[in-house]
Amino acid sequence: MFNNFLRTNKVAMWLLTVIRVYLGYQWIEAGYHKLTGGFDAAGFLTGAIANSTGDHPAVQGWWATFLQHFALPNVDLFNVMVPYGEFLVGIGLILGTFTTFAALMGFVMNAAFLFSGTVSTNAQMLILEVLVLVAAANAGKIGLDTYVLPYLRKLFHKKDDAGTQTPAPKQPLN
Repeated sequence: MFNNFLRTNKVAMWLLTVIRVYLGYQWIEAGYHKLTGGFDAAGFLTGAIANSTGDHPAVQGWWATFLQHFALPNVDLFNVMVPYGEFLVGIGLILGTFTTFAALMGFVMNAAFLFSGTVSTNAQMLILEVLVLVAAANAGKIGLDTYVLPYLRKLFHKKDDAGTQTPAPKQPLN
């Protein structure tokens, strides 16, 4: 029942637009500050790895292993992916373009930040992103998804129709 409300209701569409724009602003602001102010994830990653030991670790061991053996050696990649990812997620959510995908990528980043021991607003944003994800297309109806998604459906549907032909009915031999 709640899923149906989120996916089809006009009041939900307006509420989701407010949520979407709020989330988008948060992501754009975070990404913009990292893009213009310089960003180096090495300190964050090192701190998260350090928080995986002790009596009450804030970071799970399996996540710390991922950070230590993949993220930290590839910190230059993360120094590009995080700020641009945050900024692009924000643009997608504010404009309502590829809204579900933008919310999914925001969800993934928030989950990674939470796994790394950072709480801040990540938990709140994660819950709001789940609402946008569950709502699917209804979250982007007041946005560019209204125009982009039907265009893409039509574009890809045409290619499918052109490749499939219905066979002619067989004629009985008399």
